[in-house]
Amino acid sequence: MEDIQNQIEELKRQQESMLHMFLALSKQVDDLLWYNKVGDIARIDKVVFTGPPPANTLAQPPQDKGNPLKIHAYTFVPKNAVAGRKYPLLVFPHGGVHANFSTSSANVVRELIEQGYIIIAPEYRGSTGYGEIFYKLIDYGGLEIEDTYEARNWMVENEPLVDPERVGILGWSHGGLITLMNIFNHPEAYKAAYAGVPVSDLVARMGYKTEAYRRIFSADYHLGKTAYEDVQEYRRRSPAWNAEKLQTPLLIHTTTNDEDVNVLEVEHLIKALKAANKEFEYKIYENAPGGHMFNRIDTKLAKESRKEIYRFLAKYLNPPNPIL
Repeated sequence: MEDIQNQIEELKRQQESMLHMFLALSKQVDDLLWYNKVGDIARIDKVVFTGPPPANTLAQPPQDKGNPLKIHAYTFVPKNAVAGRKYPLLVFPHGGVHANFSTSSANVVRELIEQGYIIIAPEYRGSTGYGEIFYKLIDYGGLEIEDTYEARNWMVENEPLVDPERVGILGWSHGGLITLMNIFNHPEAYKAAYAGVPVSDLVARMGYKTEAYRRIFSADYHLGKTAYEDVQEYRRRSPAWNAEKLQTPLLIHTTTNDEDVNVLEVEHLIKALKAANKEFEYKIYENAPGGHMFNRIDTKLAKESRKEIYRFLAKYLNPPNPIL
C-alpha cells in the first residue's frame, strides 16, 4: 500500500513538472507574439531587476536563501519618442493569482503606446512561465507589491525618456489589488492610478470562493494559514482594509455581473474610501457585457469605458497624444 502511495506522489510531481515546462514554453511563444501585436509602434524589451528576498523561503534552493529575487519585466517605448524629451510612464501589473503579462492585454498596451506612454509590466513573484520555484515564491498581496514598485523604480532610473514626475499605475483584477496597494504603500511614487474590477477584500473572497482557491493561499510555501486561522493577515493584504492610506488620484471601475471579483468586494472598497473621507472617482456598471472582462474586450461599451480611463489618467500624466 505504501509503495502504491509513493508511486502516486511521484506521478503528481512529474505532472507538476510537466505543467511548468508547458507554461514556460507558452510564455516563450507569447513573448514572440508581442512583436507581432505592437512591434510596429513600440520598442519592446524584457529586462531583469531585483525585488526583496522572499519572506517564505520554503521554495528556495539553499544557495539562494536570503538573496534578492530576480524579476523579469516587459518594457514598451513608443518608436516615435524623441530623444531629449520626457514621456509619462505607466506601470502595468498583470492580473491572476498565478498568471503573466500575456498578449491578451495587447489592445490596451497598443492604445496606451499610441497616446505616448512608456510602459513597464512586471512579472512579479508567482508569475507563470518561469519555473516551479518562481511560481511557489508567490506572495499575494505582499512582496509582489514591492516587486511592482521596484519595476517602477528601475524604469525611472534606467530609461532616460521617462519623466519621473509623471508616473502612473493601472491594473485589472489582481493587478487592480497590486495597483491599490502600491499607491497606498508608496503614495509619493505615483501621480494617478486606475483599478479595474479590483480584488479588494481577501477575507470576503475566501468566503465565496472554492476550497481549491483557498488552498492556494494556505499552501505551506505561501501564507501557510487560512483566513480562519489568521484573519488579520488577510486583512493586511486587502485594499478595502487599507483605504485610509489613499493620497493618489484614483479611478475605480467594476460591474454588477463580475463572475470573478464579486461586486461586493469593490463595494466594500468604495464604502471604506468614502468612510475615510477620501476623494476618488468610481463607476459601477450594471450587468456590463463581458462580466469580469467587460472593458478589456472589443465591444463599443468596452472602448468607451477605456476612453474614460485614458481621459482620467491624461489629466495627471499629460501624454503627448491624449484621447479626447
